[in-house]
Amino acid sequence: MARQEQVLVLEPQQELKFRGPFTDVVTATLKLTNPTDRNVCFKVKTTAPRRYCVRPNSGIIDAGTSINVSVMLQPFEYDPNEKSKHKFMVQSILAPRDMTDMEGVWKEAKPEELMDSKLRCTFEMPLENDKTHESESIKPVSSSTSVKTEHSALPKSASASLDDGEVKKIMEECRQLQMEVQRLREENKQIREDDGVRKRKITPMAASHPNPLGSTAMTKDEGLSTRILALCLLFFVIGAIIGKLVL
Repeated sequence: MARQEQVLVLEPQQELKFRGPFTDVVTATLKLTNPTDRNVCFKVKTTAPRRYCVRPNSGIIDAGTSINVSVMLQPFEYDPNEKSKHKFMVQSILAPRDMTDMEGVWKEAKPEELMDSKLRCTFEMPLENDKTHESESIKPVSSSTSVKTEHSALPKSASASLDDGEVKKIMEECRQLQMEVQRLREENKQIREDDGVRKRKITPMAASHPNPLGSTAMTKDEGLSTRILALCLLFFVIGAIIGKLVL
């Protein structure tokens, strides 16, 4: 005995079109309409279950109502030379008037009671002209937007020039610090040499009479060393700041 003709009305009737790009999930909508006076159970099946997500993939359509089924194609690497062999089948059966278990209805259904419709899948990439029209439609054309863009660009250029001025100022300070460090090094070196000469001259008297000049020179030497270390640390911090600004 031949199967019954499909009572559900499918939109689209023959193929599901999926339009790229396919780097993200692409969804096609399948509308199922029940024009009869009986409730209809349905199932949606596919030959590639790992490539698609169907919501809902089964259910009941009340008499005289419709339902939209979302068919979501998962991302994949599209090859225009490869033709799609994926297919979908919408299977249906009239629901018994006293139905309590939908799964039981499918298990107990006779082959001649089942109805089905098949749809093929097609993949399309948008044409270049379509891309151009889409970009033009999205692009804002209002004069207020243009004015806003111009005003927003001004602070950006001003901040850029301000950053350049700050960088030049810091670089100049670094050069001055380098000169100051070099001068302090030479002064420290000269003090060490003078202190050594004094120590050699007063060595015989050092045991009985402590030399206040020697202690003064040592104190001055320590002060200069501390200043040099502080300047070197400051120079390092400024160098780190310049590196971040340049990056």
